[in-house]
Amino acid sequence: MHPAIDIAVVGATGTVGTALVEILEERDFPVGQLHLLASAASAGKSVPYKGRNLRIRTVEAFDFAQVRLVFFAAGEAVTRQYAPLVRSAGCALIDLSGGLPLQEAPRVVAEVNPQALEGLDAPCQLSSPASQAIALALVLAPLRSLMQWRRLCVTACLPVSSLGREGVAELARQTAELLNGRPPEPRLFDRQIAFNLLGRVGAVDAAGHAGLERRLAEELRQVLDAPELKVAATCAMAPVFFGDSLSLAVQAAQAIDLSAVRTALEQAAGVELIAPDDYPTVIGDAVGQDVAYVGRLRGGLDDACELNLWIASDNVRKGSALNAVQLAELLIKRGL
Repeated sequence: MHPAIDIAVVGATGTVGTALVEILEERDFPVGQLHLLASAASAGKSVPYKGRNLRIRTVEAFDFAQVRLVFFAAGEAVTRQYAPLVRSAGCALIDLSGGLPLQEAPRVVAEVNPQALEGLDAPCQLSSPASQAIALALVLAPLRSLMQWRRLCVTACLPVSSLGREGVAELARQTAELLNGRPPEPRLFDRQIAFNLLGRVGAVDAAGHAGLERRLAEELRQVLDAPELKVAATCAMAPVFFGDSLSLAVQAAQAIDLSAVRTALEQAAGVELIAPDDYPTVIGDAVGQDVAYVGRLRGGLDDACELNLWIASDNVRKGSALNAVQLAELLIKRGL
């Protein structure tokens, strides 16, 4: 049994922060004092933990020297603002926002590249990748020994919860307006999201690529230790509350052995392979679960070197909070 450590969760009232606190309790993580932090707008609210209601305090007034580990489950700007204070206090840090450079906070998926922690000086700084990168890495890692990748092409359909509680509220409001015969008024999105599919997530750069698309490619390369891997990524916003849905096409250098691929995925940690005559969805399969579901496994229509598949994964639980807690468990084993 590891000794208890004091922990802070920044962004504790958000969708991911709340799930993170729940998973700390579920997995009986050795928590001493748990400090729940958020913006001034959330101060005074409470979050349940082990039969108690823990009050939210402001991150602005918190002294990080009180804890040994900090989770950042707020936005990139919050991480960038407070990470230097965490470092100066000598705390380990796990970021879920993607706000820190890859070279400062390696991206780690617990089941895929835990060896990335080797050689890191304590206190460690780690990043949990984007939920879509985690799902893809879980599926691709077991296939590394079976094929040489030439190119990945992924289309990621994101739920509105990828933008937090505001995204969930926006979809709910627009849906209610439409069902009551009123035209929806877009607020968080630039156009109607209810009963629609938006072909872009966030602003794009001069080349037309969104930040999440670039982040997805960069994080996959690091987690899979494949710096030359070519990735084509398109992120779309779907009218779904929770759960990532991804279409993946892998172009390999040799003909695909589907039987070997199926066997590898059946044995992979963090993956659930669906029967050949079925396919997974976020509702009914992935949401609330601790694995990424894979189905529609097939070769190319006219290319023996192509592999196609479909992935469904819980973006909040499996793709964010659970991986962060698993990383903390790895840090504890090595003394933070």
